[in-house]
Amino acid sequence: MRAIQLTEWGQAPVLRTIADPKPTGRELLLGVDAAGLCLSDIHIMDTAAGVLHYPLPQILGHEVAGTVIDAGPDADRSCIGKSVVVHGIWSCGHCRNCRRGRENYCLDFVRRPDGQLPPIGNGLGHPGGLADQMLVPSESVLVPTDGLDPTLAAPLADAGLTAYHAIRTTADLIDSSTVAVVIGVGGLGHMGVQILRALGAGTVIAIDQRPEARELAIDLHATSAYPSLSSAAAEILDLRGADAIFDFAGAPPTVEPSTALLGPGGRQIVIGTAGGRATVGKDLGLASGWQVTAPFWGTRSDLAAVVQLANDGHLSAETVVFSLDDVPDAYQRLRRGKVAGRAVAVPSHDRP
Repeated sequence: MRAIQLTEWGQAPVLRTIADPKPTGRELLLGVDAAGLCLSDIHIMDTAAGVLHYPLPQILGHEVAGTVIDAGPDADRSCIGKSVVVHGIWSCGHCRNCRRGRENYCLDFVRRPDGQLPPIGNGLGHPGGLADQMLVPSESVLVPTDGLDPTLAAPLADAGLTAYHAIRTTADLIDSSTVAVVIGVGGLGHMGVQILRALGAGTVIAIDQRPEARELAIDLHATSAYPSLSSAAAEILDLRGADAIFDFAGAPPTVEPSTALLGPGGRQIVIGTAGGRATVGKDLGLASGWQVTAPFWGTRSDLAAVVQLANDGHLSAETVVFSLDDVPDAYQRLRRGKVAGRAVAVPSHDRP
């Protein structure tokens, strides 16, 4: 089969032909129908040797939709033929967080004694979905998509799931009176706008320096859209501050200034990882009763809820589709910020 593999740290991935995987034990084999490309993949490419405990070559791709085409001898063969999306967090299943249903915070994901970060799931330490086929450990990491277009289903595995988890864990602040701010209307942020609306948020103010992203936010029923936090400040403060600020950028120009725009009891949720820092303290003149959180990805049940939102017509993805052959070039476009929405690769293969 063909696969996009990272073969050396700090280098671009390459398209290679490798042996077809064979399922053993409870494993299931997917024919990949679509796989998303993510800025996290670029972070992995750019990582220095010795930071990640990931074997090379590494098949990238943690946003995967596919069809089950084979099963190991101990697997449930009734899964064969089902269309699914993969939950990319392959947790231990038995630590205290997994038992709480918080498998995205599995204790197996803590830094190893040697300082390296352990594998998390497909494309993140285990073979990913930027390939014709992919193995998953069992049906426990699969969510049925019920015929959803795979180019929409694949981005739900990260872009949709991460946005949903961040908003779902802020559900106590989401109602018809909510003042929510979405910073960054990109691959994740445009999902965030839709999810907030679907969950009943009353006012959604979008921030993005790109005119086309602001137009998209309005098309997705954001209340208003601004090129910067400073240009939005008057409206936010006129509404007596934000209940929740979802920062999908996480950059220095957004993280620190956001704290001044929170209303009493407000919450700053930092999802992006672009190096922003916030100084917090009760003696700094911030609104009374604030919280700052940094959620990570989401649970399998969150992913099932996201798929349901999409099947009910409440959530769609702006995508740019590439062939597997064009993925190396697509990563370069993604690196330069030249992909509007989510980049998705669609392998061309025949089903057995």
